[in-house]
Amino acid sequence: MNYAQYIKEIGRGAQGSRDLSIEEAHQLYAAMLDGGVPDLEQGAIIIALRVKGESTGEMLGFLSAADDRLNRLDMPHGRVRPVVLPSYNGARKEANLTPLLALLLQRFGVPVLVHGLLEGYGRVSSAQILRELGVMPMISAQQAQQTLDEKGIAFLPLSALCPGMHHLLSLRSRMGVRNSAHSLVKLLNPFHGDAVLVAPATHPDFIDLMRNILVERGQRGLLLRGTEGEPYANPKRRPRLEYVRNAAVDVLFEAEHDSLRGLPNLPETLDAITTAQWTRRVLDKQLPLPKPIANQLACLLYASGYVDDLNQAKAIVAVEATGLAVGGN
Repeated sequence: MNYAQYIKEIGRGAQGSRDLSIEEAHQLYAAMLDGGVPDLEQGAIIIALRVKGESTGEMLGFLSAADDRLNRLDMPHGRVRPVVLPSYNGARKEANLTPLLALLLQRFGVPVLVHGLLEGYGRVSSAQILRELGVMPMISAQQAQQTLDEKGIAFLPLSALCPGMHHLLSLRSRMGVRNSAHSLVKLLNPFHGDAVLVAPATHPDFIDLMRNILVERGQRGLLLRGTEGEPYANPKRRPRLEYVRNAAVDVLFEAEHDSLRGLPNLPETLDAITTAQWTRRVLDKQLPLPKPIANQLACLLYASGYVDDLNQAKAIVAVEATGLAVGGN
């Protein structure tokens, strides 16, 4: 493969570069995932894409190459669709509530797979909190499959889900900047089938890109502005929650813009132990579930097929999980 030709096309800066076709992007990223690109050329490709910005077509090609290399899971038995929570950013300023969302889904009998990193890199990862809550990381997709079938929840490290993507993600510590893999991991659906992907965008511009990708791929997903990049709704102010299915987009909840009337009861510190203890108290109904998380839970009960109507999902969450009213848009 002539990597210089690819670099020539994408490496002319934000204005002079040409986007790769879906096929070209697939071929190039397949080589990167397989470890076939020399370090010099790979570094040049990563920086060129970062400066240029990835197009929808390029991301579709990259994801197609990643799809071919995922260690996949079968759909769990039953009519309820599993939910996929990609967790890669961790907590830096606020407590990480991804494990809470995962365990709430498990409580309702919705199978949930969390995939992400074991390492926090200075942040508090979902893996660290889940470990405190008794959910251990799996060593393989096969083990995750068995645990998901038996317990309804599993955490699968990226190193076991897609080793090539894990390697590309780890290059940040060597290069000092993010690369395409940091966005792609949030769009990985490991299941053979119609799972619900919770897609957390890290900034407003990327929401449009993620929406286009979900629509083009015909993928079912709940799209939102992630909290510090994590796949849960900001407990202080609900983001817009969009449901993508059958290449169509429905806004299930609009973003909140009004002034806060009061702050929810959140963990006092963001460390794993404190967050796990607070999570247990919410699950035991000793503390109220923040309304934005309740809204997101209702969306996922609806998207997973647990219920056929969003209003019914809101009512179930209000009665069985929170004791709070979660209606309104």
